[in-house]
Amino acid sequence: MDYGLGVRLDRPFAQAVEAVTAALKEQGFGVLTTIDVRATLREKIGAEVEDYLILGACNPALAHRALQADRRIGLLLPCNVVVRTDGDATVVEAVDPQTMVALAGSGGGLGEVADEAARRLNAALDTLRG
Repeated sequence: MDYGLGVRLDRPFAQAVEAVTAALKEQGFGVLTTIDVRATLREKIGAEVEDYLILGACNPALAHRALQADRRIGLLLPCNVVVRTDGDATVVEAVDPQTMVALAGSGGGLGEVADEAARRLNAALDTLRG
C-alpha cells in the first residue's frame, strides 16, 4: 500500500521548505509543528542524516469535520508532510489522507473529508511542480 503523495524538486532545501509552507497555506493548511529530524537525531544519538523535516499540517475545517465523523481520528492528525534532501534534489511527501480511511473506515463522512484533504494536498504539490 502506497501511503504517500509526493514530488521531487530541483531546488535547495530551505527554498523548498518555504515553498511547501506557502503552497499548503494556499490550500487552507497551517503548519502546527515542525520536527527537525536531522537535528534531533544528531543531538540525541549522534547520528547524521540528510536535511529532513516533518511538518504537521492542519486544515482546521477539515480537522473539525474529521473529528465530527470519528473522535478517535485525532490519532491520525495532523497531516504529516516531509521535506527532505535526496542527492541534489529535495523531496516533498505528504501522507495520503486515504490512509486515514483505510485505517479508520469511511463511516460518518470520513471518506468525504479524506477526499477533500487529498484534493487540497495534491493541489499544493501541483503548485510546487510549477
